[in-house]
Amino acid sequence: MTPRQHTETMTEEQAVWFAEVFASLVDNVELVVLGKTRIVQLAITTLVSEGHLLLEDAPGTGKTSLARAIAQTIDGSSGRIQFTPDLLPGDVTGMSIYDQQRGVFEFHPGPVFSNVLLADEINRASPKTQSALLEVMEESRVTVDGVTHAVPAPFMTIATQNPVEQAGTYRLPEAQLDRFLMKTSLGYPDALSTRRILEGVRVSAHQRTIPAVLSLSHLDSLVAVSKLPHTDPTILDYVARLVDATRAAPEVRLGSSIRGALALLRSSMTWAASQGRTFVLPDDVKQLAEPVLAHRLVLEPEAEFDGVTASSVLAQVVLDVEPPAERLPE
Repeated sequence: MTPRQHTETMTEEQAVWFAEVFASLVDNVELVVLGKTRIVQLAITTLVSEGHLLLEDAPGTGKTSLARAIAQTIDGSSGRIQFTPDLLPGDVTGMSIYDQQRGVFEFHPGPVFSNVLLADEINRASPKTQSALLEVMEESRVTVDGVTHAVPAPFMTIATQNPVEQAGTYRLPEAQLDRFLMKTSLGYPDALSTRRILEGVRVSAHQRTIPAVLSLSHLDSLVAVSKLPHTDPTILDYVARLVDATRAAPEVRLGSSIRGALALLRSSMTWAASQGRTFVLPDDVKQLAEPVLAHRLVLEPEAEFDGVTASSVLAQVVLDVEPPAERLPE
């Protein structure tokens, strides 16, 4: 049962309800993805903020399990695309096939027609195939042979990159990177989590299922409530100054776009609600600055050669930009 919806401000009742449901979503996914609370929280924040997630990880860290667990948790469908150099755009979006008996072309939907799509090793496909995801990630629809088809709602892409083996890969263009709300890494589990995984070795990861804790219709309510936390003008100014500072950093050739600023504010509202608050604090923005903004920065070649990373630049920006004094909303 969901609380009454309000169009202007979030109530304490809504904040408590949101935090409880958010925590139950995280706990449920952690039944499969062990020892990665922070990453699961970021993934659920991305889902509720109506965004997409990019994971840069070595093979075997649980990326597929994360996507399947999120889909099962919201009682939704999941799809998977293994990106390869010979993959075609139609293999992603679907294609029209001629039906000889009926004498018409019939659209056969591709893997993007799911609630949670895992785009595995997305940087192994050609730029043309990578771009097939652009429209659906931005507009939740695909156009094939001049006909537009809407994908199921909600729609979330979890794309992966392998940072180890770069032979035969195509670097994601900045325009596509900018469409991911967050970028993070699962990494390997700690020793305790590894032992728990080994204890369950008799059940294959692909056979393991978890119960749904939220229906798709109730997820819509969760998304609506996530847009209600109060954002003080000082918070808006803080986000603007952070983004501007990424553009002014000497190591950066191209700073964050306005889409990055919107993504940081939108995800900070969801994060604040997940903490049971009706308003956004500067710490919410700080918590998400690196996963939301770092992948949007293009560094100067000299800085990259010297070992500078986008994450380190972001960390320095957060240190240099003075946050506003925290104050309760009126």
